[in-house]
Amino acid sequence: MTYKSFIKVAMVTITAAMIAASCVPTSQVSYFNDVEELGQPTVNPRTQKLIRPFDKLYVRVLSIDLQTSQIFNTSDEMRMGSMGSLAGLIGYLVDEEGNINFPFVGKINVTNITTAEAADKIQKLLSDYVPSTIAIVVKYVDNQVTVMGEVQRQGVYSFSQDKLNIYEAIGLGGGITRYGDRKKVILVRNEDGKVLHYRLNIADSKIANKSYYYVMPNDVIIVEPLNAISSSYSNITYTTILSTISTALAVLLFAGLRP
Repeated sequence: MTYKSFIKVAMVTITAAMIAASCVPTSQVSYFNDVEELGQPTVNPRTQKLIRPFDKLYVRVLSIDLQTSQIFNTSDEMRMGSMGSLAGLIGYLVDEEGNINFPFVGKINVTNITTAEAADKIQKLLSDYVPSTIAIVVKYVDNQVTVMGEVQRQGVYSFSQDKLNIYEAIGLGGGITRYGDRKKVILVRNEDGKVLHYRLNIADSKIANKSYYYVMPNDVIIVEPLNAISSSYSNITYTTILSTISTALAVLLFAGLRP
């Protein structure tokens, strides 16, 4: 083999290696690869989140009387953030005994009930003082989930929904990168004073049956890379080295072609 032939073969080999290094199998970057295997619709029986001590609640009083509305909703400037989060609202902090301190009524225990049940309870108690009350709206304020690892935008995100599933939570961070392993997602949850760790395979359609399908406030979601070390870093380094070698060989080939 001549010098020029050797250089050409080396360049073709390196180019093929660079292409292979940048390729990730479709099965590793797609969701619900087993969706065809599902015979029946997936049902998750989880009920709405129950209010707990140290939750922060936004309470809005709806009344036909404008003055009444102004009394209870003086700080009511609803600025909607991502995924419907209520940004910048002054909420009612549930104390360690499960109470909120509400105008006119005083302490109201709202622990271990849903926001809808809390709204009904507040309305019944408030009706003795403000008969013109039409309805009460109760939502969570400053619920947060942390999304880390191989996602587009790592960070802490707020949400106000009673139910936020694992896919919606990851979506807050822009979704998983091409180097993220959808079969290796870690969920860290603080529950009753215990730190629990769950390993999730979110490429599996059956995850919707699991208790951890819906995230809880202050959950931490970590998306691991496809390999033990960050594939994004190793692939960039590997490709850079190959590119440098390829450029050097091209220079040598060009030099060899000159008369």
